[in-house]
Amino acid sequence: MRLVLLGPPGAGKGTQAAILSEKLGIPHISTGDLFRANIGEGTPLGVEAKSYIDAGKLVPTDVTARMVESRLAEDDAKDGFLLDGFPRTVEQADILEELLAKAGEKLDGVVNFQVSEDVVVERMLARGRADDNEETIRTRLGVYRDETAPLIDHYGDQIIAIAAEGSVEDINARTMEALGK
Repeated sequence: MRLVLLGPPGAGKGTQAAILSEKLGIPHISTGDLFRANIGEGTPLGVEAKSYIDAGKLVPTDVTARMVESRLAEDDAKDGFLLDGFPRTVEQADILEELLAKAGEKLDGVVNFQVSEDVVVERMLARGRADDNEETIRTRLGVYRDETAPLIDHYGDQIIAIAAEGSVEDINARTMEALGK
């Protein structure tokens, strides 16, 4: 299965991706992990990404897209993947569609983990990270709404909506059922 994972910060995407990856036998590809791996290994893309990060700038879409393209070409992703953190915008969704089309592939679905803002704030505050206070969390949620939420309209009937409140097990069971697994 080729899936994109959507949901606001604190929706539990990373937790669910780890479980889904194991159950479905496909890699969880997180752009955060890709950045760290490429920078850590000093790849040409990592060096390029690091120059933007060091300057306090966002890594441009084309650099991120090339990292994703390179990762999707690896053997373990041939039969499917869970993409987390890409696409973040409609422009990136179009790029992903082109990358997949070049390989004669398409997405099987877009899993959207839905959770109320109050639950997200509660979860993220409970993590106890120094940079997680209610104001910064709500700001991040606003950025998500503005930049990423339009993907929900873009993907339309490809969206697989999952109620992401409750226990990790319940959310996973709902997700597996929605995927027909």
